[in-house]
Order: sequence, then structure tokens, then C-alpha cells
Amino acid sequence: MTLIDHASVGVPDIAAARKFYDPLMKALGCDCLAALDGLAAYGTTVPQFVIILPFDKQAASAGNGTHICFAAASREAVDAFSKAALDNGGSDEGAPGPRPGYPKADVYAAFVRDPFGNKLEAIHNGFTA
Repeated sequence: MTLIDHASVGVPDIAAARKFYDPLMKALGCDCLAALDGLAAYGTTVPQFVIILPFDKQAASAGNGTHICFAAASREAVDAFSKAALDNGGSDEGAPGPRPGYPKADVYAAFVRDPFGNKLEAIHNGFTA
């Protein structure tokens, strides 16, 4: 059993957010599996990551200290994730590379922010590897 069924981030506009997230998720081997007026859901066979309009109709905001970490199949996938983010309006929060300070050896990761302020990480050889 996995502990997390899915993770989601709030965005102000689904169509605008898909312009960023579609190529980012493609870099990790995922597709948009469901798209509705208020959300888009990504995964390989089932949705595991969702971009969503806030239910309370208030402004979407990024959590301080919060980030979503995506498992990447290879170092090249981490690099592709970072490139896709930067090519589609994201910003660099930690270039792809080894993370010797992590609790597990041989970790390779990258951090980015989406255009809406959400912090994202792609990791190869993370906890689930």
C-alpha cells in the first residue's frame, strides 16, 4: 500500500497551468488522464498528481515549506523535468545534480517553481526507489 493516493496544487487557471504541467509531466512519463473545468489529473495508469482550482474560490497560493516530489526513473528524467519547467515559465530552485546531504546515498534531484509559486522536485533514487 502506498501512503499517498494523490497530491494536488492550487492554480488560478487550469488552461494556463496545463501549458506548464503537460510538458513537465511528459518529461516524467506521465499524461493528463482527466481534465475537467476545475482540474487536470496526471499519472501513468491512475491520477496521482492534480492541478486544481481552489474549492473555496479564493486565490491559489503556494505553501511555505511545502513541495511536491516526483519520482524520476533516471537522472536524465530529472534533467528533462528541470528543462521542461524552465522552458515553460517555471523558475530554478535548485539545478539538477547530486544531493549528498540527503539521507539516502546516490540521490539526484532538481527543484523548480511553477509559474504560480508552487515548489516541485524531481528525484532519482529517492525514498521510493
